[in-house]
Amino acid sequence: MTIEERKSHFIQLGKFLGQFGVNNNNLIKESPQNEVFFNELNHKIDYSIHYNGWFTRENVIFSLQQWSKALTKENLDKWLNAYSLENNSPKTVAIIMAGNIPLVGFHDFLSVLISGHKVLVKQSTNDKQLLPVIAGFLMDIAPDFENRIKFTEDRLKDFDAVIATGSNNTARYFEYYFKGKPNIIRKNRNSVAILTGEENTEQLKALGEDIFRYFGLGCRNVSKLYVPKDYDFDNFFKAIFPWNTLMNSAKYANNYDYNKAVYLMSEFKLLENGFLILKNDESFGSPIATLFYEEYEDEKSLNETLQQNKKNLQCVVGIDAEVDFGKTQQPELWDYADGVDTLKFLEEIYIRNL
Repeated sequence: MTIEERKSHFIQLGKFLGQFGVNNNNLIKESPQNEVFFNELNHKIDYSIHYNGWFTRENVIFSLQQWSKALTKENLDKWLNAYSLENNSPKTVAIIMAGNIPLVGFHDFLSVLISGHKVLVKQSTNDKQLLPVIAGFLMDIAPDFENRIKFTEDRLKDFDAVIATGSNNTARYFEYYFKGKPNIIRKNRNSVAILTGEENTEQLKALGEDIFRYFGLGCRNVSKLYVPKDYDFDNFFKAIFPWNTLMNSAKYANNYDYNKAVYLMSEFKLLENGFLILKNDESFGSPIATLFYEEYEDEKSLNETLQQNKKNLQCVVGIDAEVDFGKTQQPELWDYADGVDTLKFLEEIYIRNL
């Protein structure tokens, strides 16, 4: 397959994924794949929700819709034009996927296939329902993918390079085990937001999306706020109030109650609004239903702090920051996890002596 053919197949996939909605589906009547794959993916969406208590239909559909918006000709052209991806010697790239949010490993899956390589996928048990259906769709519209996509639950073997995502602990294992292979090893990262007190209501509402989408389980979710000294959280609490429906989730509500009890018994000073706990803490990774915050004296000292902790940060959100409010869970194709250019890595594999 040429790069243009691969792009066309993923554009078709994007249109397919765009049919799914929370309440109403928007079927493409002329799509011959719908007869098989639409109902199958709908079934797997429901199954994934029952299998993983942190998945909801709203969040799964949100993920599908974001990928549908990303997989357009304009976006793919803009993303891929900087690379040389025409080569007749594809390698097999193993991907070890996380499972914290729906289809969290799809960008790696897309990157390997769009670059012309073969993919060997080891999924997380928490998110293993959706991607095989998407892979089946691709193989149906382009049979050449049948020899390029493989899933395994066994120990990885017969691969040339690896992309692995996990915790800091598993990353140490990955680094040792895959030290003889070209690799990208991803560790824990968190995202932060910078508030100045000048934010309007709409910006603070959008920040709620950054905090609460996927229950805050993604590395791109804001888990900490930097606020000026004596910041008044009243407008922030008012703006995020529509997210109080998260308490309808038993898992989220249990985490809120548990963390609140632990903090109160430890006599920590807290702010809370019935569904979110604010705790003054220097750490980045806050528990579910908790948001850490830290006061800063001036912009210079804050920038120094962020620079010193750059390796721990996925996104920095704010008025003049790298990511706008409300956009952390809407990354572009060229917004690489951990700032590591996945396509450059895959491009270079072609010329390595593997």
